[in-house]
Amino acid sequence: MILSALKVLELNKEYNLIEGLCKRELENPEGCGIDLRVGRVEKIIGDSFLGIDKEGEKNRYSPKTELIGDIKEDGNKLIIMKPGDYYLVQTMEVITSPSLKVKYDDNFPEGYIMPLVFPRSSLQRGAVSFHATKTDQGYSGKLTFGIRNLGEHNFKFELGSRMFNIIFEPIIGEIKRAYSGQHNKGRITSQGEEELQT
Repeated sequence: MILSALKVLELNKEYNLIEGLCKRELENPEGCGIDLRVGRVEKIIGDSFLGIDKEGEKNRYSPKTELIGDIKEDGNKLIIMKPGDYYLVQTMEVITSPSLKVKYDDNFPEGYIMPLVFPRSSLQRGAVSFHATKTDQGYSGKLTFGIRNLGEHNFKFELGSRMFNIIFEPIIGEIKRAYSGQHNKGRITSQGEEELQT
């Protein structure tokens, strides 16, 4: 069951699910999803490592990156993705996946809700693949995704453009613990620094 965009905006007033929405999404959302904008773009320039948990040993690092554009510094800068380019892109909006149960409808008991993000179809039509993961309860921050130009032509976009679409779904059952990972608050990468997994 997916919550409608209007229901998400209603819940947003109490649970601050999406902070920083543009006027279009606040006043005239379309369907069940709400569009999110791209605010930061980085290119991977280093290795990554994901290891096995061992007592007291650092067992992972995410890659060093190079900033391509940030809307706070560059405004609506034009980004050009050449064929084969892979970028990490981050939302302008801050997303909160509540760690407590939410009263999302009078006909259902309180429950956890979770956001899921999809690409807008403009990415697919431009031969750009979208790479995302789920967002567990307890996470709050900007969201980071991967995009890759699979086509034979450049894909151009401006910072601040609507690139993603978010929906919220109820979760059935209990959770053991809320998200406590290092990427909370919107961290994109460890920039090559080794760390313990949580």
